[in-house]
Amino acid sequence: MSTMRGIDTPLKQRRRQVFKEVARLAYTSENLKDDMEALPYKIVDYDVPRYWENVYRDRAIVREQIRLAMGMSLRVENRDHPGHLTEGLEESNIDEKYYEPPLMQVIPSACNACPENIYEITDSCMGCVAHPCQSVCPRNAIRMVNGKSVIDQDKCIQCGKCKQVCPYDAICNKKRPCMYACGVNAIKSDKSGRACIDSEQCVSCGMCMVSCPFGAIADKSQIFQLIRAMQSGREIIAQVAPAFVGQFGPKVSPEMFKTALKELGFSQVYETAIGADLGLVAEAEHYVNEVATGKQEFALTSCCPSWSVMAKSLFPETIDKISNELTPMVATARMIKQEHPHAQVVFIGPCASKKLEASRKSVRSDVDFVITFEELAGMFEAKGILVEELQALDTIEDASSAGRGYGVAGGVAGAIESYICKHYPETEVKIEHAEGLSECKKMLLLAKAGKMKGCLIEGMACPGGCIAGAGTNISIPQAKREVDKFKAQAKTDLPMSNQ
Repeated sequence: MSTMRGIDTPLKQRRRQVFKEVARLAYTSENLKDDMEALPYKIVDYDVPRYWENVYRDRAIVREQIRLAMGMSLRVENRDHPGHLTEGLEESNIDEKYYEPPLMQVIPSACNACPENIYEITDSCMGCVAHPCQSVCPRNAIRMVNGKSVIDQDKCIQCGKCKQVCPYDAICNKKRPCMYACGVNAIKSDKSGRACIDSEQCVSCGMCMVSCPFGAIADKSQIFQLIRAMQSGREIIAQVAPAFVGQFGPKVSPEMFKTALKELGFSQVYETAIGADLGLVAEAEHYVNEVATGKQEFALTSCCPSWSVMAKSLFPETIDKISNELTPMVATARMIKQEHPHAQVVFIGPCASKKLEASRKSVRSDVDFVITFEELAGMFEAKGILVEELQALDTIEDASSAGRGYGVAGGVAGAIESYICKHYPETEVKIEHAEGLSECKKMLLLAKAGKMKGCLIEGMACPGGCIAGAGTNISIPQAKREVDKFKAQAKTDLPMSNQ
């Protein structure tokens, strides 16, 4: 898990600024092309470099961030024909979903070309007489130079034994943060040693994005097109993931947040946890009738798209074990469209991969746009809506405590277990959950080996669950506390069996 999560770093501030300015373009620009051209100079409005060796590189990076924030792809790196900042603008200046794959992209000019995995001896080396680092090295890769230990990188096999025995903790293990965070080994290196993403392996969880300390990885946003849709006069309805609580300040209650969304232009606001309640009942009954009876070896939850995509890709034999129930996002969207057939539905959540789930062709999502909490914060800022100062004019009392708990790792399986214990007390429930794709892979390997018989297995791509999604604004422990409080406010613990 990235140690930067929850810290308001300059990178987070820059991303918010880009989202705010792109949203402002959509709201106020009368000459879109010229205003977009001027935006890098508005954002990087200083002459003395702050983050890079010069302001020109800073602006070059901001240009690509602007393109991604508008849903456009990066320009091809070509010194002869680099492409214009506004190239492809007309295609993205629309009032409906716009997506040009891939979702996750590395901005080459921002990548530091970090070492993939090396051990280095720091200045903390005391040049001790024992030098145990030399004694344990299986490749004789360590020698003394000017009284200090030095590692020959050509001989080193990255076993880490030297680091383990150094009495001064003078040996560091440098790992490429994005690569270390990726649980599916989708981060590779290009010919210049910079990170690149293998789109065939990537499941778009966004953990690489939040782990890169240079801000070199970003996903594409739909805020520009969403604002255009809101300007069209059509009815736009929001559904919010349970992890929204606390994301917009400690003083912002769920009721204040709902009022803020209406102020922004949404006609109505629903809890996505309603869809969780609907799926919970069906998944519990499936477990009782199919898994507990031995007809099915084990069952996998399907709420997290990155988890289910990884399972289908790396463990195709589990495809028939993945729940066929609609995810909470899709179930809620279908319920909304039954009541409001002409409305467009926007999912507001913590997750990058939900953008892909909403765009897939195999199962109609009924979700017209997906934006993250981070992107929504930019929209609030662009409109001058101070969420913390609003008077709450609405109530939120749609879902059960169990449905709201889906936002935290273990919440899905725990909710299903609670439902079964209440309605089918004679059924023994075996549940397991894994968080982070590396742990999810280990769990699936155990299942493949036949060691998960009779289990309901919940997988979450983000360590901590949805509250740790790539599009969140606050620390994971804080987000968990907020969701726990929100769960306690629910009128019911579990959905009714006939809901």
